[in-house]
Amino acid sequence: MRSSAHVTAEAESRQPHKCNKRFADAVLFPLNCLPFVASVFHLIRKTIRNLKGFLTFSACTVSTIICFVPIILLALLKLVLPVRALRNMITRWLMAIGEFWVSLNSLFFAAANATTWDVRGLDDLSRNQWYLVVANHQTWVDIVAMQTVFNRRIPFLKFFIKQELIWFPFLGLAWWAMDMPFMKRYSKSYLAAHPDKKGKDLEATRRACEKFRDAPTTVINFVEGTRFTEEKREKRGSTYRHLLTPRAGGIALALSSMGDMFDAILDVTLVYPGGAPNFWAMMCGEFDHVIIDVKKRPVEDWLVSGDYENDRDHRRQFHRWLGSVWEEKDRKVTSTLEEVA
Repeated sequence: MRSSAHVTAEAESRQPHKCNKRFADAVLFPLNCLPFVASVFHLIRKTIRNLKGFLTFSACTVSTIICFVPIILLALLKLVLPVRALRNMITRWLMAIGEFWVSLNSLFFAAANATTWDVRGLDDLSRNQWYLVVANHQTWVDIVAMQTVFNRRIPFLKFFIKQELIWFPFLGLAWWAMDMPFMKRYSKSYLAAHPDKKGKDLEATRRACEKFRDAPTTVINFVEGTRFTEEKREKRGSTYRHLLTPRAGGIALALSSMGDMFDAILDVTLVYPGGAPNFWAMMCGEFDHVIIDVKKRPVEDWLVSGDYENDRDHRRQFHRWLGSVWEEKDRKVTSTLEEVA
């Protein structure tokens, strides 16, 4: 049987171990909490980011509604007016509303983003000339960036829209009133069944574009046909490092329909040194840097006078020309990224 002295001595010998354990627990407790604290801070940052995006998006939505109402009212008025001069006057008012809408949204984007704008080649542009804008396409932010840079420097940007979309509720009327160029294209299968319709779609598009003679116009075309991604580049077998293979049909249609109106082709190269942000990232304030290079190219006679649809030699020449433009653009993207780096 152990004496009380032995029990007391054993208890005292264990006491330092208990103290060390308590000390270790006290030190390790904050360290064990670090993942939890980090996740809380991450959640807070994400919430603030999304709240910022929601506020920016809400402001843009309100500005769109404010501008959309007078656009629809003026569009209805333009629809019923029989006098061409009055319709042209309303069109000018509509363009002014469109430019105001772009300016308003640009203020919201500037408030949300600390964007570094590096814009080159804006000299010698005019609001009183006709332009065809050809640009590479990486993100929906491309449209916002070009609207911001070109607003009130050249005529309001317009896009070719499929003829069927004119019947889209409200927007179709707004697009018509804003003089967006509607294009009519027949598929190969349709033309095979209705050979008498060959060339009629191009004639209809030309007639629709005649109204652009009344006022300076800018038409934009993304010749890649879709936004650039590495996956799409590999899938299409693109030989370019930073671009997709261009599709010539759209720009050929624009030049065939309006070529004699255009004073110049504006070759726009967009580069995002930090990576192309998506639309929501821009809303959340993550649109940090963009480089926009604008090169003015002449509208050569052969681009306008040739028959892209039916003349094989002209089509090959057109593809070579567009390919050389795209090769130069690809080199420019590479050199610009190297310059920034």
